[in-house]
Amino acid sequence: MPLPSKIVIADTSCFILLDKIGELPLLKALFREVVTTTVIATEFGSPLPDWISIEEVTNIRYQKLLELEVDKGEASAIALSSEKEENVLILDDLQARKLAQRLGLPFTGTLGIIAKAKQVGIISSVKPIIEKIKGTNFRFSEEIFSSMLKVAGEV
Repeated sequence: MPLPSKIVIADTSCFILLDKIGELPLLKALFREVVTTTVIATEFGSPLPDWISIEEVTNIRYQKLLELEVDKGEASAIALSSEKEENVLILDDLQARKLAQRLGLPFTGTLGIIAKAKQVGIISSVKPIIEKIKGTNFRFSEEIFSSMLKVAGEV
């Protein structure tokens, strides 16, 4: 689980889900700096809040190599993560998470961010947020939600 003081590099799915449920400010509350790539900002399709820094990947060749395994947004996030110190990635796609793990990059998912927000006292309960997620087109198994409630001490 990431530390609240680290830089976070978020992928498109994180922004979309948190925006849909009105919880995008959790990122600002949890992390010193929220960063994404121009590719992800474009994929998001709407202007991101001004507290999210949008950066270019320096090593485009590395990004293109990563695109052989994951989509362009995830590849750009992973490439940017490899260029920055003291950061954590937010990746929800299983293939992207496996790639980040193989590369030794720290990562979490959007649900991990919500759990962390509860752990550090930014939110008092994960249950209402889980209910909002269930009302979207994002699909997580009931097992994942049950596990999250158990870890949060809300069962």
